[in-house]
Amino acid sequence: MFRYTALAALCVVASSASAGELTARQGGTVDLGSFHGIVYYTEADDGYRVVTTMAAGEESLPVRFVATLTEGQAMVISVPGALTGPGQALEISRAKGKLVVAKVESTQ
Repeated sequence: MFRYTALAALCVVASSASAGELTARQGGTVDLGSFHGIVYYTEADDGYRVVTTMAAGEESLPVRFVATLTEGQAMVISVPGALTGPGQALEISRAKGKLVVAKVESTQ
């Protein structure tokens, strides 16, 4: 129960930004097919600590992805599509001191 409460609280804290540029400690919502969640980052000595938490509906357990990105680095989170359809992917990148979140073509 605590996990769901924590995820709900994070979603309330998150702004309505969905993809685009984020600032430190400002959350943004993300959607990949049936997976929905938030992404935010904090500044650390070794880079931006990026945290993405997603779940496939209220009944499923959320999953969390954590990465530290330095200038010029990126990470991709992807979900498979239907058997004959393409998947969906989200790229989170750090460039010119900013964190950018964007949907990209799936590499499935």
